[in-house]
Amino acid sequence: MAILLMFFCLLCAPSLGETFGEKKKRAKPHEYGNVLIDNFSPQSEMDPVIFPHWLHRTKYSCRLCHVDLGFVMQAKENKITENDIRKGQYCGACHNGKESFAPESQDASGGTTRNCHRCHFPDNSKLKSDFYRFSKSMPKERFGNGINWLMAEEQGLIAIKDSLPGISNMTATFKGPEDSSLPAGESNIPNIIFSHTKHAVWNGCALCHPDPFGVEKAAQEYGMQEIFDGRFCGECHGKVAFPSLDCRRCHAHGVL
Repeated sequence: MAILLMFFCLLCAPSLGETFGEKKKRAKPHEYGNVLIDNFSPQSEMDPVIFPHWLHRTKYSCRLCHVDLGFVMQAKENKITENDIRKGQYCGACHNGKESFAPESQDASGGTTRNCHRCHFPDNSKLKSDFYRFSKSMPKERFGNGINWLMAEEQGLIAIKDSLPGISNMTATFKGPEDSSLPAGESNIPNIIFSHTKHAVWNGCALCHPDPFGVEKAAQEYGMQEIFDGRFCGECHGKVAFPSLDCRRCHAHGVL
């Protein structure tokens, strides 16, 4: 009986572990991390933008967009306009015809082609097929979008850029703190061995400090409920980085 009960708990844990007592719909792998941008689309009678974090993540660090380019980490709070993009702000820092496609481009006959449809589209069917084609060759993860991004970067399967000329103000390489052991608060759960090095590859320092974690060791106290509520680690994990469904992904006997 005990064995059957243990099997049942393991089977149900992923679906029950998203919050304490509140079950949320789990996004499919190709949808995980996508952001709907529609602050001004209805007024312009345009389809909204479906922003795929996974696609941009194959090329750029999180720090580049959320620190250098100033994207706040809350959906619909950036209030991006087409005029902003044409002036080289936000998406326009890359979508300028040099780094990536621009709002308009010249076709073979010398005419102008508007590229609105490449971001404004009614559904994510193309993104879906593109994602599964890309993910086939990536190292696997159990939850989120099913890709182990740290391993993909370490194996050289993706090469992320962390700066843009004329925008990023790069300084000398900073040697971060040593790995930290974060107490689990439960006697039967391993502590978290937190790697500053691995997080710094994608986030730098400014994405976490001084907000939300402060700059002093153990300056902030938080628990799993805060993370499930989208605070502290939950600002990334559960939205774009892997979710907190798999306890072993963080609470493990090794560096994560």
